[in-house]
Amino acid sequence: MVLSAFAFSWMTVFVKLAGKRLPWQEIVFARALVTLGLSYLSVRAAGVVPVLGKHKKLLIVRGIFGFLGLSSVYYAVTHLPLAEATVLQYMYPPLTVLLASAALGEPVDKSVVGSMAISLVGLLLVAQPAVLFGQAAVPLDGLGLLAACLGAFFSACAYVTVRTLGQGEHPLVIVLYFPLVALPGSLLTMASDALLPEGIEWLWLALLGIATQVGQVAVTRGLSSDAAGRMAAYSYVQVPFAGLWGIWLFSEKPSALSLAGAALIIAAALVNLRAAARRNKTREVELA
Repeated sequence: MVLSAFAFSWMTVFVKLAGKRLPWQEIVFARALVTLGLSYLSVRAAGVVPVLGKHKKLLIVRGIFGFLGLSSVYYAVTHLPLAEATVLQYMYPPLTVLLASAALGEPVDKSVVGSMAISLVGLLLVAQPAVLFGQAAVPLDGLGLLAACLGAFFSACAYVTVRTLGQGEHPLVIVLYFPLVALPGSLLTMASDALLPEGIEWLWLALLGIATQVGQVAVTRGLSSDAAGRMAAYSYVQVPFAGLWGIWLFSEKPSALSLAGAALIIAAALVNLRAAARRNKTREVELA
């Protein structure tokens, strides 16, 4: 999960670099094209049979959630500062816990409610709506903020679906279904304003696909090995990665309120982790 967070943090860097000129859905298409080739070769090399998996309907649903989540995140990354876009999208761990409880029967305790409350306060500090902060607000793109929140929701849906599929599908097959759905989906939505990449933009798109593939395989293996909510919380280390890359590469300087909001959202993840550790200890004692 930590490896996936590092890879995905670089993915957002390449999205932001390519998105300076290229439409955001074209970037989704480029990522899907690269990862489709890499995923298919990986599945064939691993000798997985059948190549298209056993639970095709649920795999397609996972692909749809992934496509919607990725489209939302890429829009947010190209319209918001990197750190803010990342931290808002990473509100998904508590959402994952709630959805996993509803769909899979995984336990939810008071800590999840507390972590969601902390995350919402963090969201307000990052978004800084003028109705609450007035003149002190540092306004961010409204559609970008909405896209980041939708990205968090669809990511939670995708993670719970991956957790379900992890019981009977090979991780590489699960990864394969994202580009299988995203490629035609993004092709239809980008057709009206597509631009031919120029110069170094080809490199950004290629590196974007490679970073994504590393992140997807790592996160799928992580989610297949343990409870969805607990594993998703570890990916919060992408937030400080994104902040560092934003300062280093794009000269972005988050406001004090944004930093406080990011700290609260990360704290919400730590609440989840602490509760998970307590539950694991209790189970071990019961089994002993």
